[in-house]
Amino acid sequence: MGVELLRIVDAIHRDKKIDKGIVLRGIESALSSAARKHYKLDDTAGIEISIDEKSGDISAIIDGKRVAPEELGRIAAQTAKQVIIQKIREAEQDVLFEEYQGRVGTLVNGIVQRFEGPTVIINLGKTEGVLPRSEQIYSESYQPGDRLRLYILDVRRVGSKTRIVLSRTDSRLVQLLFQLEIPEIAEKIIAIKSIAREAGYRSKVAVQSFDSKVDCVGACVGVRGSRIKSIVEELNGEKIDIVRWSDAPREFVCESLKPAKVDQTYLDEETETATVVVDDSQLSLAIGRRGQNVRLASRLSGWEIEIVSKAQLAERAVEGVAELAAIPEIGEELAGHLYREGFESLQDLADAGEQALAGIAAIGPEKALEIMARLRQMAEEYARSSEGAGDEDGAEEDADSTDGESPGSGALETGSAPVQAAEDAGGSGDADEESKTGPAAQ
Repeated sequence: MGVELLRIVDAIHRDKKIDKGIVLRGIESALSSAARKHYKLDDTAGIEISIDEKSGDISAIIDGKRVAPEELGRIAAQTAKQVIIQKIREAEQDVLFEEYQGRVGTLVNGIVQRFEGPTVIINLGKTEGVLPRSEQIYSESYQPGDRLRLYILDVRRVGSKTRIVLSRTDSRLVQLLFQLEIPEIAEKIIAIKSIAREAGYRSKVAVQSFDSKVDCVGACVGVRGSRIKSIVEELNGEKIDIVRWSDAPREFVCESLKPAKVDQTYLDEETETATVVVDDSQLSLAIGRRGQNVRLASRLSGWEIEIVSKAQLAERAVEGVAELAAIPEIGEELAGHLYREGFESLQDLADAGEQALAGIAAIGPEKALEIMARLRQMAEEYARSSEGAGDEDGAEEDADSTDGESPGSGALETGSAPVQAAEDAGGSGDADEESKTGPAAQ
């Protein structure tokens, strides 16, 4: 009997990859439970059952008396069998949990098994994984028997079972596919620096080469696109842009917008925003369908990107100069100079303060004082017009009148609200602004 028991334990160990000691402890626990039920003992009764790991012999001591295992009877044996099966299942789940928890963040091959509502159940061989709807690519339709490569997103215990959560949308899936298909990445000659992805639509991958003889973009594309083609096929036609990474923000922003061609780039490092100027013919390409290209480029580069065409930039310049020239102390010629210096609106002048304006050669201390005085005056007039508008609105409400706009709502439309900052600053000249890096400054 002992030899047969050890043979069963050894078979379970080989087939289920469960430690022999765990199986033996499970059998001991099962026999203890069976004995307690068979002899109708309460929890206080002493039961000691042990199995010799070398011979397989079973010793049972119940309430201080040694008992032969055969005395437990057929019912006890059946109970023991059920408990053993349960213990083996629990041990299997423990083994699966430990194995797959160590594989989180890796790729796995699976076959579509069945559907549970919107969730796809994937056969992973030893066990099953789940592909929730949130991790499915919108354009993919799955059928039983389909073979997929998936990213292991999470492994957790749900009751006594192990739940393996898979993903087809995670950007790290793209990274691992690149590592599989491109030897230079696996050999760390080329590194993936960042990835931005909208699953099913488009991915942007920034790469860098550590060997001057290896072109990072060309190596990833492969001869006639052979390498990137296999990745695109695995992702069911998802477009992939491979761009060259650079630690120079201006250069990297331009690269991230490919395939669009960029004419000029202006950076505001304080707000981490980039204004990119493109030719009118490149505008739609730079923005992309529903803003996808610029959105992915922003995520890839880490900069908030605004796309403007040359025509839009020229129109913006005309509007900015006109707003500045509206102040008599500035005039059109000085307004053009200020716009080129980076002051695109009255708000910029108010934010700069008297001291910063006085430092501009074309203005000087005296004119800076006049400009700030004018800004404060405009702010006061705007405040009074706003109060008047509020009074008239109140009168209209009392008269139950709901049609028409407030008479003061259009007062000083150009530049009146921005110069409120001048009144708040009091023209003290405390603002210590660095030189601007926007389009006007260039």
